Amino acid sequence: MSKIRVLVGTKKGAFILTADGTRQNWEVSGPHFAGWEMYHLKGSPADPNRIYASQTSGWFGQVIQRSDDGGKTWNPPGTKPEDLMGPGGMPNGKSNQFTYEGEVGTHKFYDGSQHPWEFKRIWHIEPSLTDPDTAYAGAEDAAIFKTTDGGKTWKELPGLRSAKGHLWQPGAGGMGLHTIILDPKDANRIYIAISAAGAFRTDDGGKTWKPINRGLKSKYELPDPDAEVGHCVHRIAMHPSRPGVLFMQKHWNVLRTDNAGDQWTDVGGNLPSDFGFPIDVHFHEPETIYVVPIKNDSEHFPPEGKLRVYRSRTGGNQWEPLTKGLPQQDCYVNVLRDAMAVDQLDPCGIYFGTTGGQVYGSANGGDTWNAIVRDLPAVLSVEVQTLK
Repeated sequence: MSKIRVLVGTKKGAFILTADGTRQNWEVSGPHFAGWEMYHLKGSPADPNRIYASQTSGWFGQVIQRSDDGGKTWNPPGTKPEDLMGPGGMPNGKSNQFTYEGEVGTHKFYDGSQHPWEFKRIWHIEPSLTDPDTAYAGAEDAAIFKTTDGGKTWKELPGLRSAKGHLWQPGAGGMGLHTIILDPKDANRIYIAISAAGAFRTDDGGKTWKPINRGLKSKYELPDPDAEVGHCVHRIAMHPSRPGVLFMQKHWNVLRTDNAGDQWTDVGGNLPSDFGFPIDVHFHEPETIYVVPIKNDSEHFPPEGKLRVYRSRTGGNQWEPLTKGLPQQDCYVNVLRDAMAVDQLDPCGIYFGTTGGQVYGSANGGDTWNAIVRDLPAVLSVEVQTLK
């Protein structure tokens, strides 16, 4: 029988939730790295035992952790714990060796126009679909890095910052590169999204990039609502069978593209609010998508205090609320951009975590929900591994 592993990153550590294919009884492991912000954990599609994790602290800085046994043990690749400490047990500010066009460990780099870029944290890690030692990392300030040695060293793909990087501005949460999507049918095609710069695509493995923001409207954020860059994209999702079809949750608006981002169309339809953070796609139904609306950009909680996941079976425009098992009064949590994921079982399982520390799961495509665990620290990310 298949096994499900849910990887949960929180403000105060990481947790791993496991169950068999019935998804009824869950075991909870953690907290791993207690007290650290765990921005993102994700398993390798090429190796069920390999997991990468982004571990951040204002005291120690940024560390990439790696597990080769499904999260039982962890090790920063190429780094011993004592390497993080200086004289007298004080942190020395070093972490994994992220390289910015030849400069190592400075945590600052420049784009040639004297515009400073500061390395703060890794928002998202995206392992290769075919090689467990290759992965991509999205940073704040916005940059994309790649490792080919299992995380021992990371090198920037600097071509991204040539895509009008001097015009990018941070969103309310910082200028983070938070979404990385690898095309399963074209190894050279990668999609990324930055808050608040927009969505971008490379067709040559990261050497060159272009903005893919036509159709996005940002009349509240930009003087020019049709600007090529500067849009606050919150999240992008793709079904692996249709890599040219993408769905987007933006700072206002839910959208889709059917031509790899060359043109976007609004599909918010009858949503009570088209403001939110996560968006995901049913594993077996490419036209079934999920969002979690919140009230607006200043009140980050569900409309009317009712936690509702909305599902569209038509690729957008027509939406239905999914409420069974979710709190429908006095609920004022948020669901962050990386805090929703799906499994590969049939029926498809949907999972999301809240800033109130709950992780909810549905074993029937969202028809009913159960709290897998409660009272965790605020959830930053949720990812799922389906283990055969």
